[in-house]
Amino acid sequence: MDPGLRNPLIDCFRRGEVAHDIRLQAAQGLMAIRALERLALLVLLADDQEPDVAAAADATIAALPERALTSFLARTDVPDEMRQFFGRRGITAAGQADRLSEDEQLLESDASKEEPPADEEETPIANMPILDRMKLAMKGSREQRQVLIRDPNKMVSAAVLSSPKLTESEIESFARMANVSEDVLRTIGTNRSWTKNYSVIAALTRNPKTPPAISLNLVGRLNERDIKVITLDRNVPEALRLAARKFLVKVKGRD
Repeated sequence: MDPGLRNPLIDCFRRGEVAHDIRLQAAQGLMAIRALERLALLVLLADDQEPDVAAAADATIAALPERALTSFLARTDVPDEMRQFFGRRGITAAGQADRLSEDEQLLESDASKEEPPADEEETPIANMPILDRMKLAMKGSREQRQVLIRDPNKMVSAAVLSSPKLTESEIESFARMANVSEDVLRTIGTNRSWTKNYSVIAALTRNPKTPPAISLNLVGRLNERDIKVITLDRNVPEALRLAARKFLVKVKGRD
């Protein structure tokens, strides 16, 4: 069942882009992510096509403390689809959960609560196992996210884009990077919240790595000055320069 939660990390699982061993560890509750994402993955993986993954997710769900779970389900950020999933299992929201209570904290995995090892700073990020890099992407520093957003494993960059610590200025910075994957730029360009920021739109359209389908959709939202810049930029796709010229003619035609 779809848990109803949307973020880049959950979407990777939803699209079936995650390797079996990572899905299994997520089903076992071993992924260092927030409780909401953890529950969303359990709901999603309970229907996994691999029997061992689905069984592990069911076992993890069965082991969740019911009092904490019913309180957590009352939170306003819990999707209806998730409540329906647990409702069919006889677990319904109870009370109010405007803030995380001690009971609700029981839903956090041990991995998500543990402190980073003392020697983590001495371990090169590139040498860390994927789950450790994902943990760092979700809970690390701004500087670490700047490194991890360029990670060749799309799960790691998706974890960066799902981090609760992520700021709008970081999104602007990522949108300007020509050494991130097209998946990162596509994710940013299709996020309505992030593309409300004009600086993000401008950065994406000027970035030669941005998929044309994204930049062509955004160029019409640029101001006249930035459209002119695009028409002269030989680093961007020719199709984008042509579209920018057409928009410029329209803008001048209205003057």
